[in-house]
Amino acid sequence: MGRAIKLQVRKELDGKQQFNLIKLKGSLITKGYTEIIHISDKDEEFHINSFETEAKNEVKEFILDFIVKENLSNTISVLV
Repeated sequence: MGRAIKLQVRKELDGKQQFNLIKLKGSLITKGYTEIIHISDKDEEFHINSFETEAKNEVKEFILDFIVKENLSNTISVLV
């Protein structure tokens, strides 16, 4: 899984955060970075969203830029 991206996503989201999370996932699929995003429970507070991609560094930069732009730093984080 060397090309895997994992996102830690807070479970408790308000409407705007949910919309932005859907927008992020839709953008990842639309841009062709992945076809499917897997969701699993981490604990009572977080989900782990993971997917494989051929453009790992490019995708990480896209996600980090999106997090900053949409003020989601308390909602989504990229796991190494």
